[in-house]
Amino acid sequence: MFAPGSGRYLAVGFAFVAAALAACLAVRAYLYLIPVAIVLGIVIFLAVFFRDPERTAGPGIVSAADGRVHAVVREGARWRIAVFMNVTDVHVNRSPVDGTVRSTRDVAGGFRPAYTPDALHNRQREYRLDTALGEVEIVQMTGWVARRLVSFVRAGDRLAKGGRFGMIVLGSRVDVLLPADRVRPTVQVGDRVRAGASQIAEVAR
Repeated sequence: MFAPGSGRYLAVGFAFVAAALAACLAVRAYLYLIPVAIVLGIVIFLAVFFRDPERTAGPGIVSAADGRVHAVVREGARWRIAVFMNVTDVHVNRSPVDGTVRSTRDVAGGFRPAYTPDALHNRQREYRLDTALGEVEIVQMTGWVARRLVSFVRAGDRLAKGGRFGMIVLGSRVDVLLPADRVRPTVQVGDRVRAGASQIAEVAR
């Protein structure tokens, strides 16, 4: 399965490669097989990048992104749990909890490497969810290479835990901000997580 909206581009890419390959073989223009092979490699890379495997929602509060935990920090009344995605990770982002999208907001900024502290000043898209825990915020963040934020939802949409809400093209990071009086983090920096499946926090007793 591929990320929403990507199938048409992959189909065009593979169709172009197949047509070019057939033309080269028909006229015996074998030298042109080299650029065709390069284009095929790019299309295969995009197919891997846009993969979107089905996931069964994990226990507790789950990760919004595939990758490694980059930060677990308490900021006043909220926990910030950040996950950094590299170019080989699945890039479809998923909701950490059941909730309704109250609002989305784009924040202007730069394109610094997503693994640096300055990444908090990068271009962002914020999603505020109304949930049984109170407000939960998810932040998609651009990076040095990743500059396109994609949304699958808008204000008023209902999201199930593990449901797809967007993606970031070519890496970067996703932060989840949770009410500190309601939850307790269950991950630490360096842990590897999967969107929608890996628990990152639990409800505090």
